[in-house]
Amino acid sequence: MSTNRYESPLSSRYASDEMQYIFSPDKKFSTWRRLWVALARAEMELGLPVTREQVEELEAHIEDIDYDRAAQWEKKLRHDVMAHVHTYGELCPKAMPIIHLGATSCYVGDNTDVIVMREGLELIRRKVVRVLAHLADFSDKYKALPTLGFTHFQAAQLVTVGKRAALWMNELLMDLEEIDHRISTLALLGSKGTTGTQASFLELFEGDHGKVKLLEEKIAKEMGFTAVVPVSGQTYSRKLDYNVVSTLAGVAQSASKFATDLRLLCHLKEVEEPFEKNQIGSSAMPYKRNPMRCERICSLARYVIVDVGNPAVTTATQWFERTLDDSANKRLSVPEAFLAVDAILNIWANVASGLVVHPKVIEKHVLEELPFMASENIMMDAVKRGGDRQELHERIRVLSQEAGYHVKELGLSNNLIDLMAGDPAFGMTREELSVHLDPSSYIGRCPEQVEEFLAERVTPVLQKYAGALSGEDTELTV
Repeated sequence: MSTNRYESPLSSRYASDEMQYIFSPDKKFSTWRRLWVALARAEMELGLPVTREQVEELEAHIEDIDYDRAAQWEKKLRHDVMAHVHTYGELCPKAMPIIHLGATSCYVGDNTDVIVMREGLELIRRKVVRVLAHLADFSDKYKALPTLGFTHFQAAQLVTVGKRAALWMNELLMDLEEIDHRISTLALLGSKGTTGTQASFLELFEGDHGKVKLLEEKIAKEMGFTAVVPVSGQTYSRKLDYNVVSTLAGVAQSASKFATDLRLLCHLKEVEEPFEKNQIGSSAMPYKRNPMRCERICSLARYVIVDVGNPAVTTATQWFERTLDDSANKRLSVPEAFLAVDAILNIWANVASGLVVHPKVIEKHVLEELPFMASENIMMDAVKRGGDRQELHERIRVLSQEAGYHVKELGLSNNLIDLMAGDPAFGMTREELSVHLDPSSYIGRCPEQVEEFLAERVTPVLQKYAGALSGEDTELTV
């Protein structure tokens, strides 16, 4: 590791080796060479003066990339693609005359970007599925454990711990649908030429439009695609980058929602992220258990969400058939979105697989608020016993304010049930009133909702992508 120059923390601290390889120079430039092989092979098969010997020579040198030599050529030529053409050609002297025949720089640049983004999305999809699996186990385990539901972060009606996890999963399923759509609709740029007219290839094939179209089909098939974009300038529309990064930002949004909820639950001491034996929560306060993993998720998610603006502005400011002010921005904004979301999902899987639930704390909080929630049921029971509904409603309003004063101003426990027991309007003993304080009576269909959601929506996805669940989660480095 170099210690005297900047290194992206996405590489040194956060992203997995697998994602880093997808956006590495080795992957990029070997894919350029695979594209040059595919072009040469298709041109040979369609009758251009390209020999099998030349194609085989190119194939033999796909991986042995001399980066120092390429840098020397780029310094001289000020053109990265031509630098690699010459570097490749020095290894393949027989094929040198036909490398890049008829193509423009975006033939290798843009097609490689599409290939790399598809592989990146496939890795993201596998990691989303792994997080779903962890959350599904958690949701099923705690589907019936009552907990306070919150609106405006004020205690509302009860939900369950597992039902809340179902909300997190539902957003991830929405993200997964978007990822599937992006993967299935990604198309190569193909071989479009300098302004997208394919004029150079039409010239090579002496006006044979059929062969020009067939050339693209052959290249796409060899690179594992079924489609090329129907029309383009020199580049594919940069809206494609925007769509992909937007999909990644959707995952980041879901992750941040989960992590924010968990940070609040950690404050309440109800649910916590895993905390290792030797982990230090604070350099100054040894007792602290800061939710640093969820904080990191939120931090990285914020970066990705803001990053969407980069391809959006790039798309909006492209000139006619091609301008180069996209290039430097793309080199940063697209790969870093992938690396950041990869890191987010690594952390999310780590947290979701080791969530710590404190049922006694949850129960304590529930019982503190339950008398207020039970008041409507108590009122209806009292009416059945002969009480006046309107009078009872008013008594509950007054007594609730008194109980609220008891809690907020005096710092004491909720005494609403004791106040009701002492009020003749209700005509009920404390024991009779306490019948209404069973938390499970106030969770509605939460357990059933979780069971149905898991069976109908989550399990089919986990079965469809069962291969993603083999092996271990990526180990966190920090």
